[in-house]
Amino acid sequence: MDKMVFVNLPVSDMQRSIKFYEALGFKQNKDFSDDNGSGMMWDDNIWVMLLTHDFYNSFLKDHQLADTKVVNGAMTAFSMDSIEAVKQFAQTAKDNGGDFYHVELDIPEDQMYELEVVDPDGNMLSASWMNMG
Repeated sequence: MDKMVFVNLPVSDMQRSIKFYEALGFKQNKDFSDDNGSGMMWDDNIWVMLLTHDFYNSFLKDHQLADTKVVNGAMTAFSMDSIEAVKQFAQTAKDNGGDFYHVELDIPEDQMYELEVVDPDGNMLSASWMNMG
């Protein structure tokens, strides 16, 4: 069996979040979606699981759900095929209720280019392209 990655994100408005991630190119897998969560496929092996706050909390035991608009505990990076694809991903996020910004990494853009993307709930994504040639 192939390895898979599931990134679980707490969301406050499921339909808004589904629409946001679909705009970014994710596809909803209805077999793994219900009122508590939605499986959003980046590809066959990488998924974002959008979970309601109540459902997400059920996994936390002694931890408290962070207010991701002011506290960050993780940033998930997605590789893109080009610098233009990074810019398009970020702009699509902004056009659909999210935002993005650039962090200067002192790495030449022809080697690596990255934009930090924030979804409507404050969850952090990173869109990046690296010259692997």
